[in-house]
Amino acid sequence: MPDSRLSAFLLLALANLFWSGNWIAGRALRDAFDPVSLNFWRWAVAVAVLAPFALPAIRGKAALIRRHAGILLLLAFTGVALFQSLVYLGLRSTQAVNAVLLNSSLPLFMLLCSWVIEREHASPRQIAGMLISLAGILVILSRGEPGALLQLELHAGDAWILLAMPVWGIYSVLLKRRPPELGGIEFLFVISVAGAVMLLPFVLFQSIQGAVRVASPPEALSVLYMGLFASVLAFICWNRGVAVVGANAAGISIHLLPAFGTLLAILLLGETFQGFHAAGIATIIAGVLLATLAAPGSKA
Repeated sequence: MPDSRLSAFLLLALANLFWSGNWIAGRALRDAFDPVSLNFWRWAVAVAVLAPFALPAIRGKAALIRRHAGILLLLAFTGVALFQSLVYLGLRSTQAVNAVLLNSSLPLFMLLCSWVIEREHASPRQIAGMLISLAGILVILSRGEPGALLQLELHAGDAWILLAMPVWGIYSVLLKRRPPELGGIEFLFVISVAGAVMLLPFVLFQSIQGAVRVASPPEALSVLYMGLFASVLAFICWNRGVAVVGANAAGISIHLLPAFGTLLAILLLGETFQGFHAAGIATIIAGVLLATLAAPGSKA
């Protein structure tokens, strides 16, 4: 088991841990911010955090950024501006269970995006890992009773979250085309600034309409969490993990998100840890490990 792939798995796991808190916060803040404004302030925080480290590093690289402006703007649009705005929009009018189920379709969309954009095929091992980890998610969501899944109701927000899935797939697949001369922090700073600028006109329009209000301290802390952990740290971990294992294998690690969300609910909301939680989480981890720790090019 190569150390680099184990390190990549740990980075991807960290990214999903941070993102699991983002989904909980996004649902909690659905009435405090409109989706686009919430996304803007999240990335405004990220820009402020990254600026002291990134600005000295990108000095003198203006020509490089201009030369690769097309791919950088596309990555900013898909990964920063559009994806999370769609997710926050969906979280306004759907249930957490629905959101988790729809989010678990992301590995499939990433496999499809890899095939459409790069003609990259998933290995049997990656497909098996995806199906095993998906089974673990279903165990948790059904609380060990498969018939419970038939009682789920569809909501208007489900369509927005489902639409967000291929957007993230496109971002992740196109990461391999980012300019290698930009380090991780420099790259994230550039797309964060570009994404925030894309969102700014919508936020200004909301302010003109009088739809802006002052956030309460808990709401502000939630946005700070989104900016620091779900944006800066999670994206650095994700981008590095994708660079090592590829978009297909990395996408399957998204199934860790509901596992971490379950553990956070138990720790923070006082939910009881039960046998189906243990079975589901163990199955998810087994599937993700199977997919991400395979040697490059392995078809096992």
